[in-house]
Amino acid sequence: MAKRDYYEILGVERGAEESVVKKAYRRIAMKDHPDRNPDNPEAMERFKEATEAYEVLSDQEKRQAYDQYGHAGVNGNAGGGSAGFSDVFGDVFGDIFGGGRRAGPPRGSDLRYDLELDLEDAAKGKTIKIKVPTLTACKECSGSGARKGTSPITCTTCEGAGKIRRSQGFFAVEQACPTCRGRGKMITEPCNSCYGQGRVEETKTLSVKVPAGVDTGDRIRLTGEGEAGPEGGQAGDLYVQVVMRDHAIFQRDGSNLYCEVPISVADAALGGELEVPTLEGRVKLKIPAETQTGKLFRMRGKGVVPVRGGSPGDLLCRVAVETPVKLTSEQKDLLRKFQQTLESGKHSPRKTSWFDAAKKFVDGFSR
Repeated sequence: MAKRDYYEILGVERGAEESVVKKAYRRIAMKDHPDRNPDNPEAMERFKEATEAYEVLSDQEKRQAYDQYGHAGVNGNAGGGSAGFSDVFGDVFGDIFGGGRRAGPPRGSDLRYDLELDLEDAAKGKTIKIKVPTLTACKECSGSGARKGTSPITCTTCEGAGKIRRSQGFFAVEQACPTCRGRGKMITEPCNSCYGQGRVEETKTLSVKVPAGVDTGDRIRLTGEGEAGPEGGQAGDLYVQVVMRDHAIFQRDGSNLYCEVPISVADAALGGELEVPTLEGRVKLKIPAETQTGKLFRMRGKGVVPVRGGSPGDLLCRVAVETPVKLTSEQKDLLRKFQQTLESGKHSPRKTSWFDAAKKFVDGFSR
């Protein structure tokens, strides 16, 4: 029986890139694999056929010979049985079953530390000492996990490869060595300090240089200050997460600051000059006559300089007219006399317009 065209088997065009060929074979292999179709001889044949096609088309020299001479150009070089398939399978599915060489000692975990900051420290920058509980390399064994004077030995099961190959029916799969757990080495005499772990718990004191302008959500990375890696592996990183504390006066929005400034009725009506705080000290704020509550005054450049550079933000002061409390009888009499001199439409235009609008709204229900 004549063999089918390899490109037709995989469903790819002639000249298709290697990645396309590989993807097509993976799709067929996952669908028709013998383990998934134990009682389906047709699926087994399709699987073998696709494997043979991939073995040729994934090899540049074989593919060139096949393109030029057809099946005659690759006779004896394709479909080499289970051993040949194992190589192909490892190439396509190595990322799933851990193919390839054993990696070095694993890297330690990254850590996070939440650093609460006052507005003043965040705006100006500061070096702060923090204490971080973590796993550090054992000094007794230098992170090897073996007792001082001894060393880990090569694993007798995998002979240092960190993996073993197991045959499962038609194909072979590489797995992490169960004896050394993929390390390739065994510790016969564990360290007395870390008990073979190569790491010990320790609280480190670190200095964190906080740059000026940081805000909630910003992160400061301290390379190599995370957990030490097992077996002497590279340490992870420490990420210091900035969290701003609430401030008694200011609210921050990016590089801008907001604050509420209470003023008296007299200052609001007659105008005046007040001292307001900023991050650089006190400044004068001029209140014009007839200022209404909620009025926003902008003081340019009195905010925070952004951590990534640029112009400083602004300080926005929102005035709140404060009603006087605990008045004496004399003060109340003076206010009543003053109240009698006011003409609603002239001296309280907002009040007059609001009540006019309210009256029209209510009158609309009675029609």
